[in-house]
Amino acid sequence: EVQLVESGGGLVQAGGSLRLSCAASGFLFSSASMMWVRQAPGKGIEWVSSINGASNSLNYVDSVKGRFTISRDNAKNTLYLQMNSLKPEDTAVYYCSRLDGLRGQGTQVTVSS
Repeated sequence: EVQLVESGGGLVQAGGSLRLSCAASGFLFSSASMMWVRQAPGKGIEWVSSINGASNSLNYVDSVKGRFTISRDNAKNTLYLQMNSLKPEDTAVYYCSRLDGLRGQGTQVTVSS
């Protein structure tokens, strides 16, 4: 079964850090470009960051540049998002996603001011 399962969300104060993980199964993860997207309350889906299979092409939305770092461990079939200096506006459900739209169930990140 093709599956993406996110974890690592939670409640954190502004300025804090969280590390999200996404366990992939059922497909050749090492060949797949992956991304993180998020959805804030009452808003649409926003792309946050993407990474190619070889981890040599990384991209970020401007609002998280310098604060978030995307990475992957192909041996563990796992995608990560290290989030530092979190802001209240980062509050959202974060989803791990394959470029063709396959998406996990999401993990809630709440940043209090």
